[in-house]
Amino acid sequence: MIDIEKIRAETPGINFSTHLLACGSSLMPQSVVDVILEHTQLEALMGGYEAEEKKIDELNKVYETVAEHIGAKSHEIALMENSTVAWSHAFYALPLKSGSRILTSEAEYAANYVAFLQRAKRDNLKIDIVPSDQNGTLDINVLEDMIDESVGLIAISWIPTNGGLVNPAEKVGQVAKKYNIPYLLDACQAAGQMSINVKKIECDFLSATGRKFLRGPRGTGFLYIKEKWLDTIEPVMIDHFGAPWVEKNVYELRQDARRFETWENSYALRAGLGEAINYAEKIGIDLIHERVQLLAGENRKLLSEIKKVQIRDIGMEQCGIISFSIEEKHNPKNIVNQMSDAGFAIGLVDPESTLIDSEKRNLPTLLRMAPHYYNTVDEIEKAVKQLSLLL
Repeated sequence: MIDIEKIRAETPGINFSTHLLACGSSLMPQSVVDVILEHTQLEALMGGYEAEEKKIDELNKVYETVAEHIGAKSHEIALMENSTVAWSHAFYALPLKSGSRILTSEAEYAANYVAFLQRAKRDNLKIDIVPSDQNGTLDINVLEDMIDESVGLIAISWIPTNGGLVNPAEKVGQVAKKYNIPYLLDACQAAGQMSINVKKIECDFLSATGRKFLRGPRGTGFLYIKEKWLDTIEPVMIDHFGAPWVEKNVYELRQDARRFETWENSYALRAGLGEAINYAEKIGIDLIHERVQLLAGENRKLLSEIKKVQIRDIGMEQCGIISFSIEEKHNPKNIVNQMSDAGFAIGLVDPESTLIDSEKRNLPTLLRMAPHYYNTVDEIEKAVKQLSLLL
C-alpha cells in the first residue's frame, strides 16, 4: 500500500495548489529537486566538466535505472532532451524505402504525424490510418489485414494526449513481430503511470519523457533501441560523441544507443530523471497504476454528474487522463485560468493535437484532468465542485 501522507509530505507542490495535470508535467518529489540542485551547485563550485567527472559513476547509473524500469539493457538506452526528440531520432533514422507505408492510429499525436507528413513528402512514403474498433481502440484485426510487403513501419501512441485511451501496445507488437515490421512506440504518457516491459511489448523503439507521470524534470526523456538495430541503424545527425572521429576521413559509430546522443547535455536534469525513476520504483509501478486508475475512475464519475460536462474518453481500457468538453458558451482557456485562480491546476488540448481523431469525433477544445497517485479523492471532489460553480 502507498503511504500517501508520506508521499505528500515529500511533494512540495502539494502546498501550492491542487495539481491535477500529470499528463502535462507532474509535481516533482523533493528528492528529485535536491538531486538537480546538488549537481547544479557542484557545477557552480567546481565547473561543469569537473562536476561530471566527479559524479560520472552515478550519472552512468541512470542508463541502468532507465533500462531496468522498462525491461531493457543499459546499452539499448539513450538519454534525450524529451520524448519528441527521442521519437524523432528513431523515426528519421529508419531507412524506409520509397513507396513504403507507415501504419499508425487514429489518435496519433500531432508532433509524430507532422513528421510522418514530412517524410512522406520527402521520401515518397504513404501514411495509412488503422481504423479503431467500436470502443475507439486501434483495431488489431484490421491492422493485420492491412499488412503487406509495402509496410515499412508501424508507429503508434500507446496513450494519446487526450481521450483516456490505452492502445493495445503488446498486441500491436505481436503483429509487428509476426511480419518482421519495425515498431516504434510513443510511451510519453505511459511511462510512470503503468508498467513497461519492452521485451513483452516486442517494440523495436520506444520513446518517453521524464516530466509527465514519471515526476521527473522538464528537459528529460529517453529512447530505447532494440539491440538488433544497433548493428545497422545510423542517426540522421551525429557528433564526435555518438561517432568518434578516428581518422582524417573516418568516423565510427558508438556500439550502443548513445550514438543518438550529442556531447553536451544537462547532467543535473539527467540525475533528476534517474532519481524520479528510483522514487517510482521504490513505491512500486503496479501500486502507482492501481491508484491512478482508482483516482481517475472517481474523477470521471464526478465529472459525469455535471450536466454541462461531456466526458470524451474512449477505449476498452482507459488511463489516468480524463478528457471532457463543456458548453460552448464557456471558453475552455478561461475555465483553466479561473480554476488556477481558485488553486486547481487542470489543462486543455486543442483539436489540432490529435487532428484525425478530433475530426472523426467532431471534438472541440477539450479540458483535461489527470490525477496522480499523490492526489486524494478529497482534492478531486473539491476540484470538480469548483468546476461546476464556474459552469
